[in-house]
Amino acid sequence: MTAAREKFATQVDKDLLAAIRKIAKDEGRQLQAVVEDALRAHIEERDKARPRRHVMDAYRSSLPRYGGLYEKLAK
Repeated sequence: MTAAREKFATQVDKDLLAAIRKIAKDEGRQLQAVVEDALRAHIEERDKARPRRHVMDAYRSSLPRYGGLYEKLAK
C-alpha cells in the first residue's frame, strides 16, 4: 500500500534546488524521493533535539530543591 500523496508548491534557492536535482540524478532517484528523504531527516533531527517530556517533568520537579545548584553549575 502506498502512502497518500499531496501536491504542494514552494520556492527554494536555485543553488539548493540544483544540488538536490544533482543528488537525485547521481542516485538515479526521483526528485520527490530525495525531497521526501530530506524532509523526514529534518523532522527526525528536530525530534531528537527536543527533550523528552518525562525528562523535563523530572527537571521541573527538581527545581525547588536543586535550582540553586543548577545555577551554580551553569556558571
